[in-house]
Amino acid sequence: MGSGMSEQPSPSRVLVCILILWFAGLGAAGQFAKIGVPFAEIQAMFPQAGASVGLLLSLVSLVGAAFGMVAGVLVTGIGLRRALIFALIFGGLVSLMQAQTDSLPVLLVSRGFEGLSHLLIVVAAPTLIAQLAPDRFRSFAMTLWATFFGVAYALTAWLGMDLVARAGLAGLFRAHGIYMLVCAAALVVILPRASRQAVLHLPTPRQFVATMARAYGSARIAAPGFGWLFYTLTFVSLLAILPALIPPERREAMIATLPLISIASGLAGVPLLLRFVPPVRLIQLGFGMAAISAALMALAGPILPAIGLYAALGIIQGASYAAVPVLNHSAEDRALANGLMAQMGNLGNLLGTPLLLVLLHHSGIGGLIAAITGCYLLGILCHVWMAGRREAGV
Repeated sequence: MGSGMSEQPSPSRVLVCILILWFAGLGAAGQFAKIGVPFAEIQAMFPQAGASVGLLLSLVSLVGAAFGMVAGVLVTGIGLRRALIFALIFGGLVSLMQAQTDSLPVLLVSRGFEGLSHLLIVVAAPTLIAQLAPDRFRSFAMTLWATFFGVAYALTAWLGMDLVARAGLAGLFRAHGIYMLVCAAALVVILPRASRQAVLHLPTPRQFVATMARAYGSARIAAPGFGWLFYTLTFVSLLAILPALIPPERREAMIATLPLISIASGLAGVPLLLRFVPPVRLIQLGFGMAAISAALMALAGPILPAIGLYAALGIIQGASYAAVPVLNHSAEDRALANGLMAQMGNLGNLLGTPLLLVLLHHSGIGGLIAAITGCYLLGILCHVWMAGRREAGV
């Protein structure tokens, strides 16, 4: 499969590898953040384009929603190390090319290719982290990986917008491209090579279909991804919708703080809780806390419940990634599980905001709160169903 390691790296090298893999994840999340954070500046760059500018953000999600599992299958054939380094180099070159153009059609086409780079990174990197991390540190390593999206957005807002002010959007794209290439170079040097027996083996169409059917049908491979859908339907969409429900004087501080709360609760809470609670049970606990927090918005207003909600989402986030290596013991199955998580995550990001906006428009705040609460309860039921199938040997 191309994922076995030909050498046993030292503990210090393992630590460096995991950190650089996480940095690679920041680069993958930056493929979203470099468009989403300075979106007003991008709209100003193309004033005649109207709503089509929004495709610059949604195209990567569309590619992920369509081809997430495809990436999971491809990575197992290409090899984890090979796929990741290729994806970083390719993504870096795309970003550098974007810095040289002001053509919206060219940017749109490039974003489609960027979606391929993004998928390969978010499948290969967490699979490698789970493979490299010692058993006692694996939960913390997977929880660290789960923060990559929120940290990348925070860093882009903090450092990237200052760069846009000084060097324009081209400066941000150029910096992102260089960052991706530096990550690739670092991994070429530090990441252990695959064993000599691991050769490039792309599946035949029949093998491809059979592998995808096995992944979707397995309660071990599919469970983290199917549960992940109910998380991603609300995480980003609520950051877009909640500002309208929060008093103006607290709005900016709250929206900047909520992602940080999820990161902090994941990093501080999940590794500790996983010592006492299995990851799937912890995901269900997180969904339960999120459902209670969402329901409390109807009674106490959005501010305090939103803090509790994003703390609960941080637990779901970390525990979901931690569940992948616990439920799946081979690197191939872990890659497939991460591919399904990427697919469901992109589908949730793509559908969440428009769905919740439609609900808010037609049903008001009450309907919105009921839908969010119901979404989290469905997340619990999904994992109960999957656990039952695993007990039945499916």
